[in-house]
Amino acid sequence: MRVLVIEDDAAVADGLIDGLSYANFETLHVTTGSAGLAAITTYRPEIVLLDLGLPDMDGTDVCRAIRLKEQIPIIVVSARDDEMDRVIALEIGADDYVVKPFGMRELVARIRAVSRRTGTIEADAPPATERRFGPLVIDIRAQRVLLANEPVHLTAKEFDLLVYLCNEPGAALRRADILHDVWDTNWYGTTKTLDAHIAAIRKKLGDPGWIQSVRGVGFRFEQPTPNEPNA
Repeated sequence: MRVLVIEDDAAVADGLIDGLSYANFETLHVTTGSAGLAAITTYRPEIVLLDLGLPDMDGTDVCRAIRLKEQIPIIVVSARDDEMDRVIALEIGADDYVVKPFGMRELVARIRAVSRRTGTIEADAPPATERRFGPLVIDIRAQRVLLANEPVHLTAKEFDLLVYLCNEPGAALRRADILHDVWDTNWYGTTKTLDAHIAAIRKKLGDPGWIQSVRGVGFRFEQPTPNEPNA
């Protein structure tokens, strides 16, 4: 799917492009509303991610201009979290509204949901079920993990945790969010359970570099660099 990102903040745009590329979306990034309107014709995107605070014109005007000519799905991605801003954007033609900061998993899910509603993609298109990170292969459908073509035997919860972490490689994920999403929506237990599962996965993968601790936050999944020492 071709995604047009209209965003003037370079840091936000870089994160969007990385996350969308990982989710197998093709992206084009522009930094102004006028460039975004021009790209609608030249790039022919299948969905638009639109910031409201653009340097040359307000994002609501961009949304209105797109909607006058095209029925391309538009998701507003903005730091404006006032209810009236959301109402105005939706009333002039936006299909969804996401407030910064946001998680890439949520944004990708919203893109797919909007695309299904608007017919941009087939509703029954099968999702990707395999993740590859160098020698590590995580097969979600088969509930199987291979490292250098050798099976890694994980418990069901260890597998769920590894899949959750690898869905956002490089992202620092908060302990509370991990417990909330992997264990239970009403988890109130000790975080030692999470630490124990992380330690078990690290041991089975043979390199703690696969799951790195982020001080004061939680954990981050990354493919270790070749020269990174084992511990």
